[in-house]
Amino acid sequence: MIRIGILGDIGSGKSYVAKSFGYPVFNADNEVGKLYKKDRKIFNKIKKALPKYINSFPINKNEISKAILSNKSSLKKIIKIVHSEIRKKMNIFLNKNKNKKIVILDIPLLLENKINTKNDILVFVKSRKSDISKRLRKRENFNPKLLIKLKNIQLPLDYKKKKSQFVIKNNFTKKSVNKSIKKILKDIL
Repeated sequence: MIRIGILGDIGSGKSYVAKSFGYPVFNADNEVGKLYKKDRKIFNKIKKALPKYINSFPINKNEISKAILSNKSSLKKIIKIVHSEIRKKMNIFLNKNKNKKIVILDIPLLLENKINTKNDILVFVKSRKSDISKRLRKRENFNPKLLIKLKNIQLPLDYKKKKSQFVIKNNFTKKSVNKSIKKILKDIL
């Protein structure tokens, strides 16, 4: 099984690119969302760690945002609780898809949390800053302060790009992304 890790800036279109490969995708952000909505055990752990901010189940993303913005250690606490559960979910996904030729890992902190293996093929999604900020502002819970906090826990983009074997320039058109993906798949298969 070939594991392809998708890297890039917040809002660069990583999830879109991941889906466009046409292989099973493990999307960490979606999994976190499911944990917040459905996992009472995670709720209890986060509520215990952040009792001032987390009030009721399912976990409200606005409460999470407030916790992160008001306290330096909140984000670390959340990551510590959520990360191990996401890693378990990823292992279940990998196990379930072990007979697939390729799987795609859409995990924002792939390198930061050392989830990647040395055999993973890394693809960096490069987008223009202006396109990214336009797209981010359209998101329903967009908060520039939160964005800065999240960017601060990530490795520099230059480093991620250097670590990647491939770069996809995402100008947010299907045609250019699909052309790049075809070339990558041709190179690795």
